[in-house]
Amino acid sequence: MSANQRSYNILFHTHTVSGIVISVALYVIFFAGSFSFFRDEIVNWERGHTVATPDEIDLNIDDFLRDLGNDYELYGRDIGLHHYYNERSVGISLSGSKDSTATEEARIGAFYYMDTYDKSTSTYQNAYTLGEFLYRLHFFAQIPYPVGYYLSGFVAFFFLFAILTGIIVHWKKIISAFYVFRPWAKLKTIWTDAHTALGLIGFPFQLVYALTGAFFMLKAMMMAPLVLALYNGDQQKFNQDLDYDVPVYALSYDKCQTRFSIDSFVEQTKDKWRGFKITELQIFNYGDRNMHVLIAGNMPYSNKMHGIGKIIYRIDGENIAYQKDPSKNSSYLDGVKNTLFRLHLADYGGKGLRIISFLLGIVSCFVILSGVMIWLVARDKKNVPEKKRRFNQKVVWWYLAICLSMYPMIAIEFLLVKWFPPAGMSFIYRTFFSGWALLSLFFFLKKDNVFTIRWTLLLGGLFGAMVPVVNGIVSGNWLWTSWAHQRSDILFVDVFWISLSGLSWIAVFKLKPKQRPVRPEKQALKSTVVMK
Repeated sequence: MSANQRSYNILFHTHTVSGIVISVALYVIFFAGSFSFFRDEIVNWERGHTVATPDEIDLNIDDFLRDLGNDYELYGRDIGLHHYYNERSVGISLSGSKDSTATEEARIGAFYYMDTYDKSTSTYQNAYTLGEFLYRLHFFAQIPYPVGYYLSGFVAFFFLFAILTGIIVHWKKIISAFYVFRPWAKLKTIWTDAHTALGLIGFPFQLVYALTGAFFMLKAMMMAPLVLALYNGDQQKFNQDLDYDVPVYALSYDKCQTRFSIDSFVEQTKDKWRGFKITELQIFNYGDRNMHVLIAGNMPYSNKMHGIGKIIYRIDGENIAYQKDPSKNSSYLDGVKNTLFRLHLADYGGKGLRIISFLLGIVSCFVILSGVMIWLVARDKKNVPEKKRRFNQKVVWWYLAICLSMYPMIAIEFLLVKWFPPAGMSFIYRTFFSGWALLSLFFFLKKDNVFTIRWTLLLGGLFGAMVPVVNGIVSGNWLWTSWAHQRSDILFVDVFWISLSGLSWIAVFKLKPKQRPVRPEKQALKSTVVMK
C-alpha cells in the first residue's frame, strides 16, 4: 500500500469514527440551535408580548429606583440592570450593602426579572420559557455546570475536526461530486451523494459554528494556559485587557447631598452617541458620594458592526470617569470577540439572515443523518457476521429514534406551554424530556427506519400546524389579529410553524419506497412458496 493511500485511509477512518462518536450530540446541538435563532420570537410568542423598543432597556430608571427603594434599603448597594435578549423583561441584580453598619437584611443581595411594561417580577425558574430552554439545550446547559458546557465544546471541536478531514477526503473529486445525484442508484450511493452535496453547501456555515462553538464552550480551558504564559497568572490584568473586569469603587460612608437623576445621564449618553442602544446600566455605591453610573451598549449593527460603547459617570461633580467611544474604531480584541459573537448568533443581518441560518442548520442535521446512514449501509453486507449486522442496525434504530423524535416533541411542547401558562422550568423539563424518551422508545421498538422518518415528519407537521390554532384559542392572537395589531414576533412564530409543517408533509409524500425490479427466478420462487 502506497504512503498516499495509507494517509487517505487514516483520514477517511478518522473522519468516519469522529463523526459517528459525536453524531447524536451534534444532531441535538444543531437541531435545538436552529430553533435558538428565534429564541426571542418564541419567548414573546409564548408570553403574548410585543416589544415596543427592541434591543435596549426601555425603562424610566428614576421611577424604577424610587419604587425599588420602597422594598429595599438601597444605600451602599450596587444595582444592575441588564437587557439580555430582545424581550420586555430585564434582569435586576442588587448586591448586599457595603455599609458595615447596615442591617443584616440590607447586606443580602437579590436577583430577579422585571417586566418593563407591567412591572411584574419573577425568579429565573418562574420566568423560564421554551425559547430559553431550546437555546440552552443547544449547549447542554441542562447538564450540571461545567459538564454540559465542556461536553458541547468538545463535540464542536471534534466536529471541526470531522468537517476538515471530510473536505480533505473528498478534495480531489469535490467539484465533480457536488454535481452528481443518482436517485435511482443503490441506497449507499444515494446517501453518499446527498451527504457530499449538502455537506459542501453547508461547509462554511458548519465551519463557523464548529469554530465559534468550541471557542465559547472551551474558552475557560483555553484561556488558563494563556493567563499563565503571558500574564504570569495575573487574572485581573487579563480581564482588564479583554474588558471583562467590573470596576470596583469603595464606599466613602458619606451620603450624597446633591439631588441626582440617572435618567439625565442616560439622555446625556444618547445625545453624545446618536443611535446608541443601552443594554446595561450599573450603579455603584447607591446614595454615596462615591457613587458611579456605568452605561453600556452598542450602536445598531446595521450602522456599525463593532460599535461597542461604555461610559462611567461620577455622580458627585457629574464628570466622566471612563469612556469607550462606540463611534471610533474598535480594538483588535474587541473586533475578534464581537465578530465571534455576531457570527454565532447571526443577529447582525436581521431576521432574513436568521431564517437562512435556520435552514442551513437543518441541512447540517441532514448531513449528520446521511453520514450515519452511509455507515450503516456500508456494513449491511453478506460478508459481515449476522451478529454484527444486527448490532449495527440497533445502533441506527436508536440513533434515528432519539434524533428524529426531537421534531414532534418540540412541536408538542409549543402546544403544552401555551395550554398551561406560565410553564416554568420544572414543567418544561418534566414534559419535554419524558415525552422525548417515550417517543424515542416507541420508534426504537418499531425497528423500522423508514417508519421512523415518515412518522416523525408526519407528527411534527401535524402538531406544528396546530400551534397557530392553539395560540388563537388560548390567547386570541389569531394570524389576522396579530397582523392587524402588528404583533410581529407572534405572527412570525405562527407562520413559521405553518411553513415548517407544510414542508414536512411535502417530504412525507415524497418518501415513497422505491420498488426494486424482482428477477424472474425470485418471482417464480415467491409464487411457489405462496402456492405451498
